[in-house]
Amino acid sequence: MARTLDKDFNCRKELTLALIGGKWKMLIIWRLGKEGTKRFNELKERIPGVTQKILTSQLRNLEDDHLVHREIYPEIPPKVEYSLTEKGKSLLPILEAMYHWGTGYCQEFDTEGKIPLD
Repeated sequence: MARTLDKDFNCRKELTLALIGGKWKMLIIWRLGKEGTKRFNELKERIPGVTQKILTSQLRNLEDDHLVHREIYPEIPPKVEYSLTEKGKSLLPILEAMYHWGTGYCQEFDTEGKIPLD
């Protein structure tokens, strides 16, 4: 069972925010959704500023919540790949809408270009 289902929520929007909220989860989902399956170090390189510890923790949470699939290959050294589950892929339109909203916001208010577009 997903780790978030053990908690009490006031509404389903709050549940959704618990699943994808925070600084890194949306970026992980976005990268896996837009770029496909990634190994840990590939994903870490594509998300500037994330530490190994935090990325590991966030990937575990997303896996526990059935949004990310972790595939372990029986090789030496071990090979592990991460991809979105179907439930994780279903979040992409929401993240796309957030991206477009943010783009419009930046165009209107971020006149100095402080917020990167990607």
